[in-house]
Amino acid sequence: MNRILFFGTIVLMLVFVSCEEQPFYQKSHSFKSNTWARPFKPFFKVTVKDTTITYDFILTLRTTTSYSFNNAWIYFISKTPDKQYVREPFEIKIADEKGRWIGNKTGSIVEHQLVFKQRKLPRPGVYYFMLEQGITKKVLYDVLDIGLEIRAHSAR
Repeated sequence: MNRILFFGTIVLMLVFVSCEEQPFYQKSHSFKSNTWARPFKPFFKVTVKDTTITYDFILTLRTTTSYSFNNAWIYFISKTPDKQYVREPFEIKIADEKGRWIGNKTGSIVEHQLVFKQRKLPRPGVYYFMLEQGITKKVLYDVLDIGLEIRAHSAR
């Protein structure tokens, strides 16, 4: 009986651990030759039906360890279904003042995340989210890709 209870507990724990909620939306854009030229603005088309949900937006930037700056400025541009635009500047910290990587480093790749918690999307319909690089240089080198993930907010 104890053996059945033990294995039953293990199975339940595995079910709970493996049932992490999937993202509502997830997409990334890769940069040719690891170069993000200012005119290229990755965009994401997201259809929203339920406006009662609060979402977490996760922006992921992956660079190489040859990236030249300690940060990246990004404009997050939103276009609502009723064609209203919002342009928000955000800084992604990439290295600290001593040059140590802040993100998760694996080999020669460093992943940086910026999380916007508990955002509401006020109207159902199609939203467009666009990313514009805001560094003073016309070209950012050693940038692999950038992605947007949208998840229903959980109060965990």
